[in-house]
Amino acid sequence: MLIVMATFLGVLSAHAQSPAKMVDLIIFGGTLVTMDANRNIISNGAIAIKKGEIAAIGKSSEILRKYKSRNKINAVGKVVIPGLVNTHTHIPMVLFRGIADDMELQEWLTKYIFPAEARNVDEDFVRVGTRLGLAELIKSGTTTYCDMYYFEDAIAEETAKAGVRAVLGQTLIDFPAPDNKTFADALKYTENFIKKWKNHPLIVPAVAPHAPYTVSRDHLLQARELADKYDVPLIIHLAEAESETEFVKKNHNGLTPVRYVDAIGFFNNKTIAAHVIQVNEEEIEILKKNGVGVAHNPQSNLKLAAGIAPIPTMLKHELRLGLGTDGAASNNDLNLWEEMDTAAKIHKVSTKDPKAVSAEQVFAMATIGGAKALHLESLIGSLEVGKKADIVILDFDSVHQTPMYNIYSHLVYATKASDVNTVIIEGKVVMKQRRLLTLDENAIKKEANLYKQKIVKSLNQKP
Repeated sequence: MLIVMATFLGVLSAHAQSPAKMVDLIIFGGTLVTMDANRNIISNGAIAIKKGEIAAIGKSSEILRKYKSRNKINAVGKVVIPGLVNTHTHIPMVLFRGIADDMELQEWLTKYIFPAEARNVDEDFVRVGTRLGLAELIKSGTTTYCDMYYFEDAIAEETAKAGVRAVLGQTLIDFPAPDNKTFADALKYTENFIKKWKNHPLIVPAVAPHAPYTVSRDHLLQARELADKYDVPLIIHLAEAESETEFVKKNHNGLTPVRYVDAIGFFNNKTIAAHVIQVNEEEIEILKKNGVGVAHNPQSNLKLAAGIAPIPTMLKHELRLGLGTDGAASNNDLNLWEEMDTAAKIHKVSTKDPKAVSAEQVFAMATIGGAKALHLESLIGSLEVGKKADIVILDFDSVHQTPMYNIYSHLVYATKASDVNTVIIEGKVVMKQRRLLTLDENAIKKEANLYKQKIVKSLNQKP
């Protein structure tokens, strides 16, 4: 009996003294806003990171006892959140930021944007613009973005170099584009792009037919067929303006954009639709039935007077709903904190109900909701064991954040991009204490200003 008891005590002692597990990085001491299913908030919490994933999460005392690392980040007094997810951008268009404002959509497009793109967009333009956009995204706490533009392979290369996660859609359109002059050429380019980037740890390649009014029925279905062949997302602008609705109704037997693309069998199980303003409740149910992710872009929609999407109804129907900035030519930035603040407020006004969309719901749209909209919720969007270590650490002691009563209120209504202190993507620190580690900020700004001179000169030239 004494021998058995001694053995039992020995086992207990060995267990109690078992060595701590080595991990790559530990963040400790902060308030963790997990955005998990239970919306757990952990004060004085810690996260252990190994091989780019969250290995453990809990109280600092527990994590620091069970895990050790040569690399630690002290987050005492700070707030730790999942990286923000920007569900709709045209990232190189940061080089057109402020090129033309406060005018009607068609004038903006035909007199400024289309001519500026025709005279300036090439692969070098795209690379310079992408680097500028990536710097802005990282500095504002966005760790994943969804893009559709031209030369998307170059965008992928720059994004991977910077260590940022992205869903990148090569644009397909029924007009000569800067990178491909025919739809067939663009389709081939897109297939090669997918083959190159499929299964990359950070880059998800996608097929991006521009819109139902710029891509024919047959070409929309060819785009879907290509996306299905490689099991990649399908990105499209959808129901974004009255002019689109009128065009589609006129040319497709009175069908609205959502009903039209549904009728032709366009939606697949990884569709991402941007804007989605011109929809009713029945059409929202169509989107729900097809599992479509929706990218809500409140500031761009307001600035171009496109309208206000029925977000409260979409939330009621539990759509895959995220926030996007759109391109900086129509916004004029890539700042999701401003989108959160705007989204929470415009729907209170449009419904005349101050309870219409809460701060917590909006913060969810910028994190786990965005992950769901991009069909990546198993990987990102919340701080949970097994998910990718895409994490943002916020300073939370600024004058504009003092005092603090409700953390979701502060995140949506008070926090600014300048409060982002440190950004981690796939377990790698890409910004530390406001200093970019994977991009040269000064060189990027210099390149962008050189392009400004070129763009201004090109617009003064006669076609």
